Amino acid sequence: MRRFLGLLLCGAGAALLLAVGFDYARAAYARKHVAEVWKQESSGSLASHWPDSLKKGDPAGRITIPAVGLDEVVIEGVDPADLDIAPGHFPGSALPGEAGNAIISAHRDRQFHALQHVVLGDTVITESRAGRVTWIVVSRRIVERGTPALFATKDPTLTLTTCWPIRYVGPAPDRLLITAKLAGSGDRPASARPSLHN
Repeated sequence: MRRFLGLLLCGAGAALLLAVGFDYARAAYARKHVAEVWKQESSGSLASHWPDSLKKGDPAGRITIPAVGLDEVVIEGVDPADLDIAPGHFPGSALPGEAGNAIISAHRDRQFHALQHVVLGDTVITESRAGRVTWIVVSRRIVERGTPALFATKDPTLTLTTCWPIRYVGPAPDRLLITAKLAGSGDRPASARPSLHN
């Protein structure tokens, strides 16, 4: 009986590992496909085919944070299945560069793991149908679960969100919110990143 139970548990464990591996492989394939579509669109070869409005899963843009090595294609949608593939643009929020708050979310243990190292004054670059825009990080805060944290703005604003703490076993309870404003808007704080010249 013990041997049977042992084999049953080993089989269940192997099946679980296979399921997780399949999920990651599926997400990696979808991510690669989205990156290829974005590359074609941003090169102009598909510019005439861009829809008037984004559909769930469509490439919505690209985000780069050079200081922490983040470079990701962003898709439309923030459902769990969307975020398994890529950072998601919150439907109904502005596209980066348009008037209003552009909200992008991603998993802390996948695409937005590097957000833990982002500091005030860091540069963020976005590309979308609204153009290529350079932003400066002006705020970094942690909010508790259930606390209203995302608000509409009149001026172009970029908000990046992920679960917090980044290094946490199990569902992380809080949210990390990073806010950026257009470079040159007068809101640029002094950089919090250590200088190599000190």
